[in-house]
Amino acid sequence: MTAGGDVVLRLTDVVKTFPGVRALDGVQLEVRAGEVHCLLGQNGAGKSTLIKVLAGVHRPDSGRVEWQGRPVRFANPQAAMRAGIATIYQELDLVDDLSVAENAFLGHEPRTAGFVRRSAMARRTRDILGRLGHAEIRPRGLVRSLPAAGKQVVSMARALSHQAKLIIMDEPSAVLAHDEVENLFRIIRELTAQGIAVIYISHRLEEIREIGDRVTVLKDGRTTAQNLPAQTTPTKELVSRMTGRSIEYVFPQREPNPHGEQLLEVSRLGRAGEFSDVSLTVARGEIVGIAGLVGAGRSELLETIFGARTADTGRVTMAGKPVRAGSVGAAVRAGMGMAPEERKSQALLLGEPIFRNITLATFGRLARVGFTDAGREVSAAERVAGSLELRPRGVHRPVRQLSGGNQQKVVVGRWLLGDTRLLLLDEPTRGVDVGARAELYQVIHDLAAQGVGVLLVSSEVPEVLGLADRVLVMREGRVVHQAPAGEIDEETVLDLVMSGSAKESATA
Repeated sequence: MTAGGDVVLRLTDVVKTFPGVRALDGVQLEVRAGEVHCLLGQNGAGKSTLIKVLAGVHRPDSGRVEWQGRPVRFANPQAAMRAGIATIYQELDLVDDLSVAENAFLGHEPRTAGFVRRSAMARRTRDILGRLGHAEIRPRGLVRSLPAAGKQVVSMARALSHQAKLIIMDEPSAVLAHDEVENLFRIIRELTAQGIAVIYISHRLEEIREIGDRVTVLKDGRTTAQNLPAQTTPTKELVSRMTGRSIEYVFPQREPNPHGEQLLEVSRLGRAGEFSDVSLTVARGEIVGIAGLVGAGRSELLETIFGARTADTGRVTMAGKPVRAGSVGAAVRAGMGMAPEERKSQALLLGEPIFRNITLATFGRLARVGFTDAGREVSAAERVAGSLELRPRGVHRPVRQLSGGNQQKVVVGRWLLGDTRLLLLDEPTRGVDVGARAELYQVIHDLAAQGVGVLLVSSEVPEVLGLADRVLVMREGRVVHQAPAGEIDEETVLDLVMSGSAKESATA
């Protein structure tokens, strides 16, 4: 593939800061008409923020964005769309109960005297679908009746209904089967042949080589490589551009601690469409880390072990005793506790005081004759808050007033009041600043030193390697490699999760 069109998009020294984090730190990017420009980077590298800047969701703090040769600052997504920049997110923003045509022209329906011209809208949608090679999709049919690949075509039709000159695709193949990916690539090639530029974001290096023209790599919000040829740049170079971080990962020194007897055993666990044939163990005092991309099945695995989802195959045992599938209560009684990925929506009662959030899992033990005993709750919560160095120390304030790091301490601390023997941690430091990370790392290590087993999921590869005794790598719903943390490095993990080219092994 070649791409010799004019530059349609240029970013120079673009900066975007949120409280506690510099998401974009001087990004450079250049995209030409008629090319597929691949954007590569680990989770947290700044790709999502960059997309939202281009889509008009965020406005950059500084730097320059030029669109078709002119500086722009989009006030909102509608302004970006009117300018000719369309974004297709991984989570498609379609309305299932509207028709294909209504979704394609949502917000800019053809009208006469205030009335929607439905026949004209259906006719124009049919023309666009034909242009995309999908004349079989009915403009008047409901979007909910379409498979994932069909919904993606509707999102592209929406982009073309706005006369888009640049289409941004965020992980477009994540929900597609192999033959559907081939069809996606066919559509992309037809779009670029018409002079439309595509920014293609994917973690799959084999896709980038097949569809891409040039590659830009982000790391910690910075551009570490620009305009690399997608098809000829060695895999090792691409991976090395993504590794090494500006953020300091301060891991506590861990003393040698012989692990106790086996605590958790997961045997050939599977759940249709999410993960399959997963087997793993966690011993007392052991930290086991799971690395992998978003969508690899890591979170779904933890939730199934904890009983929040029901497995289709396999079994879970704690200390040799089976744990009833699909029952959180059974998991808690067996000694499990879990800190989920979305702490605000899945774990915290944001309007309730800190002490109530800490005692939530052990409320029954702290009540007297079925009635709330606030004094016992507060005393227990204060002990936990002190041991975790929760700041500020008072436990009566609403938990929503705490920083992200201290909110996470509350979720972890909840399980310290019970008989928790195994702690499941899903992205424990997401949205947490560097200082609070170090404190959470110390909490996790202290728990392991006390004999608690820990099963940890993180998108931050250095975090998995720095915290865990043993590492499992997941790709597309399967464990493809296991190794002691000291015997695997960041580049090997990335190679396994992104390209699968490293030797796949399920041996410990």
